[in-house]
Amino acid sequence: MNIFTLHKHAFLKLLIFRVLMVLAYQMMAVAVGWHIYEITHDTLALGLIGLAEAIPYFACALFAGHAVDHFCSRRFFGALSALTLAVNTFTLTMLAMGKIGSSENAHLWIYGSIMLTGIERAFIAPSYSTLFALILPREAYNRASGISSSVFQAGLIIGPAIGGLLVGYASKTAAYGLATVFCLGAAIAMWSIKIKEPSPASDSPPIFTSIGQGLRFVYSNQIVFSALSLDMFAVLLGGAVALLPIYARDILHVGPAGLGLLRSAPAAGALLMSLALTRWPLERHVGPRLLMAVAVFGLATVVFGMSSHFWLSVLALAVTGAADNISVVVRITVMQLETPDEMRGRVAAVNSIFIGASNQLGEFESGTVAAWAGPEFSAISGGLGTVLVAALWWRLFPGLARRDHLSRAVS
Repeated sequence: MNIFTLHKHAFLKLLIFRVLMVLAYQMMAVAVGWHIYEITHDTLALGLIGLAEAIPYFACALFAGHAVDHFCSRRFFGALSALTLAVNTFTLTMLAMGKIGSSENAHLWIYGSIMLTGIERAFIAPSYSTLFALILPREAYNRASGISSSVFQAGLIIGPAIGGLLVGYASKTAAYGLATVFCLGAAIAMWSIKIKEPSPASDSPPIFTSIGQGLRFVYSNQIVFSALSLDMFAVLLGGAVALLPIYARDILHVGPAGLGLLRSAPAAGALLMSLALTRWPLERHVGPRLLMAVAVFGLATVVFGMSSHFWLSVLALAVTGAADNISVVVRITVMQLETPDEMRGRVAAVNSIFIGASNQLGEFESGTVAAWAGPEFSAISGGLGTVLVAALWWRLFPGLARRDHLSRAVS
């Protein structure tokens, strides 16, 4: 079966949408981090980027899942998300060019744009997950998930590198401008997908009842819940992404190009781990390996926090990405096999909240602690906290700790 030719190349267009959105978002993230730190020289200001995105994201995520399941077209929500991000990046382009705002309020324009990004991101995961399931037959999920994950990781590597190089050797305007072009391309790719979507249910439950069904589904499955919550708390404490502009500028002294490489390093490690898991898939001792991977993630974060050498920092971040990828593989596999078709949007929204909490609130936590006690203390204490979380989950969720086969986790 050639999955790329199904429904007039619908899966290929979906992959193009995903990689363009990842490239645009990562380029914008690198440019915004450097931009805000260049303006403020304040570690807390970096942490507030995560909070500015997290608040609207959390407010919209569950409602987005309900909307994708019950209203309009999945393609509509996906294309709208891409166009919304294009508005954000174009606004930042105008700000960098000096066409709007001023030096006194530039940071407010940036935070406002990031808040809109939080709303946009709430709709991406439900739209992508539901279209993925509609386009592909179930027997193709495993192979297609591997391809999609590799494309996603490649975007996470290339996007920050391009963003850092453009900021360092061209300008922030160039980085924001190219991100805008990528967003428009993603919207076109999404809208060009031709597939018959099921009509929204005419007897759909009230919105809060619908959201509650998605939450209950996740919480009722202890393996699903323990894997999601482990990932959330581990990255919440061990996420050092918010600190990268500080390390690049003030500790490692490598500039915006170095910042792009630092931000790409976790994705490079994750991609290598994805290839390794393709060759040697997780078949036995899944639970213990998952918990050990989280502990390794925490220890690598500690090494990054203590490092004053650029390439050691890059290596430590690559190890965090490789370890985190094991958690991602387990979580995605459980979700795709366990979730009924009619609930995919809501369950994807719940999952995206877990991921959003670990990423955006993790950035806020890291920035806040760094403002209080310094970036090195923030990274080291966060890494040690991640190791502690792995140990606690080993005790609190014995079913996860003793899980042998991944297939049994989703039976």
